[in-house]
Amino acid sequence: MPPGPPPQTGEAGWGPAPAPAPQQRRAEAAYEQTGAMAAQQYEEQPRRARAEQPYDEQTRRMPPRAEQPSPRRARPQEPSFHPEQPQEQTRSRRQGSRSMSNQETIVGDGPRRSRRRGQDGPPGPPGPPEPPTKNGGGRGGWRRFLPSWKIVVAGVVVFSAGIFGMIMVAYANIDVPSVAQAEALAQQSTIYYRDGKTVIARLGFKRERVPLAKMAQSVRDGAVAIENKTFYEDSGISIPGMVRSVYNTVTGEQVQGASTITQQMARNYFDGLSQEVSIQRKIKEIFVAVKLDDTMTKETILETYLNTVNFGRAYGVEAAAKAYFGNKVTAAKLTPEQGAYLAARIQQPAWDADTPALRDRFNTVVQYMSEQWPDRYGDLPKTAKFPKTVKSSDNNEMGGLRGYMVREVLNELEQRRQLTEDEIKSGGYDIVSTFDKKLMQAAKVAVTSQTKSMSNEFHAGLAAVDPKHGRVLAFYGGDNYLTDPWNEPFQSTKQAASAFKPYVLAAWLQAGYSLKSYVPGNETVPKELPGQQAGGFGNSHNVGVAVDVIKATAQSVNTAYVSMAYALPNKLEDVKNLVEAAGFNTKRMEQDVKEHQYQFAIGSALVTPVEQAAGYAIFANGGKYVRYHVVREVRQNGLVAYGEEAVAKKVIDPAVAADATIAMQEVLKTGTAANQGLGNRPAAGKTGTNNDEKEAWFVGYTPQISTAVGFYREQCRTKSGKVVPPEHSNCPVFRKGSKKYGWDNPYTSPFETSLGFEGAGPPTAVWQKFMQLAHENLPIEQFPPRAEVGLPENIVPSPTPTPTATPEDEFDQGNPFDEGGDPFGDHVQDDCTVDCGDVTTDDGVTIDDGGDAGVPQTADDAGIAGGGNAPRPRPSGEHQSAARPEDP
Repeated sequence: MPPGPPPQTGEAGWGPAPAPAPQQRRAEAAYEQTGAMAAQQYEEQPRRARAEQPYDEQTRRMPPRAEQPSPRRARPQEPSFHPEQPQEQTRSRRQGSRSMSNQETIVGDGPRRSRRRGQDGPPGPPGPPEPPTKNGGGRGGWRRFLPSWKIVVAGVVVFSAGIFGMIMVAYANIDVPSVAQAEALAQQSTIYYRDGKTVIARLGFKRERVPLAKMAQSVRDGAVAIENKTFYEDSGISIPGMVRSVYNTVTGEQVQGASTITQQMARNYFDGLSQEVSIQRKIKEIFVAVKLDDTMTKETILETYLNTVNFGRAYGVEAAAKAYFGNKVTAAKLTPEQGAYLAARIQQPAWDADTPALRDRFNTVVQYMSEQWPDRYGDLPKTAKFPKTVKSSDNNEMGGLRGYMVREVLNELEQRRQLTEDEIKSGGYDIVSTFDKKLMQAAKVAVTSQTKSMSNEFHAGLAAVDPKHGRVLAFYGGDNYLTDPWNEPFQSTKQAASAFKPYVLAAWLQAGYSLKSYVPGNETVPKELPGQQAGGFGNSHNVGVAVDVIKATAQSVNTAYVSMAYALPNKLEDVKNLVEAAGFNTKRMEQDVKEHQYQFAIGSALVTPVEQAAGYAIFANGGKYVRYHVVREVRQNGLVAYGEEAVAKKVIDPAVAADATIAMQEVLKTGTAANQGLGNRPAAGKTGTNNDEKEAWFVGYTPQISTAVGFYREQCRTKSGKVVPPEHSNCPVFRKGSKKYGWDNPYTSPFETSLGFEGAGPPTAVWQKFMQLAHENLPIEQFPPRAEVGLPENIVPSPTPTPTATPEDEFDQGNPFDEGGDPFGDHVQDDCTVDCGDVTTDDGVTIDDGGDAGVPQTADDAGIAGGGNAPRPRPSGEHQSAARPEDP
């Protein structure tokens, strides 16, 4: 048999190992024995392969093995003691021997690590790599990359503590908002007629705040059941809903169905919480909701929520009840079905009133209510029927005449009170306008009775003002604001023509001259005046060499009024100052005087019907002017927020107003509008007709009402000159089937053309009809008596009286303005200012009122009173554009 391996130390039958010779030991062995380091460096020792080293009993080291032996059974180790060695060496050897015995297999499997590393010495020689373990066992393989479970637990604890600390710091630094959003407090504003009771329109947010006690139990329960069933138990937030909401936000999905009622209330009511979809906003909302739940009762939270939430047609449950079920249904009167219906609308307020999706959600609300409160609604799923709703009136809020009134109210409040449209729509204002419902209808009837037989090319504007207070009682600017938003009496500026002459008359009387003064009839004095065209100023008919001021007014004599303006102490400046004091636009007046000079005296300036009605009010109100306005009072929460602006200022003396009225009464008695007065009710006024009858006016008044009516005509022409019918009184901008035309290149443009009638025609007829309707049931009031103000100032000598006829008789015998004549014919132009054709006087003098012979006039170069420029045409189309000179 082959000899067995040498016996191992510690086996039975063996004594203690003999002490090895010191010179035969390696430094490593010495270190293992004694724990002391050899003096020489490791690098100085000769290297030998471990495989070449035989087993050394003295060093107790095994040579490396190529194959891994089967493990040997560990034997108990007996202590060995060598008296010749120092005690420390003995102890070290004993420890090393024990270590070998306990870890014999491990020592044999791989190299031992040198202890020199503990003594800051150089590292030991590298040993062979560790053999791989089976199936990656131990810490080998992929498992060596995993941290210890202790490290994982410690990390989770530290991370959680950090997150909790951050949450607590953020929670402590977020305060409960104290300022409500403007939208949350926004309430609908209402515009009334002048009686303060009849509604014209409601604007903005439909919301009426009511206490929780005045809300039906069904709508409260329905909202809780569908929006937040744990409302009465939770702390203001829902953990599952919160997680779902955060996830949806992170993934970019829309946040929906995740917020509690408390969170929704915080977001909808308090300022500082926006509607944006973000983690930051959501976290802030959660913290605020928790704090609100601590500081507010559930009843207060629910009340605020139901007063601010959007139900589609209205905000808040009170306004929503009326909007969907009629004005007689309040939040307190809602049936269980109606309460469930409103609760179903909360998530999707934009749904139609009876959309199938809303019906499904209604059934869900009913089911949830029965499950949460079976004692109240246990049978509701069996009996509930989808409630009927009323039709929405939102689409017609600005329809018809109402839109024109609403727009003027909004414009005035913004211009004079700096109250914007958005502020009005959310401020809960009660606005009492100056408009009279009966008179608004009367104005429409009066105008449409004349225009119903006319095409849409004809435009008419009417405005009526209370002379004593400056209130616009009525106006007519169009039939339907939605299709034609242009408001004629407020926006259309046209030349006043002869309807401007009364202001020259007032300046004449105010200067101390009387009605008995004689003024030129056939030609001006001086004969040449600034602003005239070739041939000078003239008239459309022969009135003689001299007329008094009353007849000059009744017959609308141009030469007389131009000469009167020249004879004033400060000439045209006196007239301009007077009309500016009477409310006319200063910029327009100054510009016209500069451009047209003495044509200004006979109506070249641009005016609006409402300005004319307010301007003539100085004659009806004893010489005082009150700025015209359309708002009487603005209330908020029952208190007056803005009062009426009705400050009267003196423009002319009362005696001047009385005598001017005497002259204008003659217009309706024997003048250009003869026999078109108001019967036994005193009235006064003045006609006006522009050149070529492009614009026609009548402005007149009683002591109670001053009214102006103006007409003009526009054709819609293409660039090639083709006339196209208007669309809703507007010239077409687009052409059907063509992409060529648009706002930058309109299909047609408005072109002002002849009306075919004068101021004594349809304008006077409209005025008369309206005034008759407006004065029904009003007492008859008299004008002041003639004051005989001033002294005669004869610009021309008075005519020699004849025994056969007075000037009045001569006028009566040959009155070309008698109703029996042809008021609409081409051969009689009773109130034309200039360009009325050649007129031959008794003296055989031909008066040429027009421009240069043979030069055709267009809308751009044709003017009145000697060739003044006509105003720009009214912009047409769906979108309004500036027409007033001060607007651009």
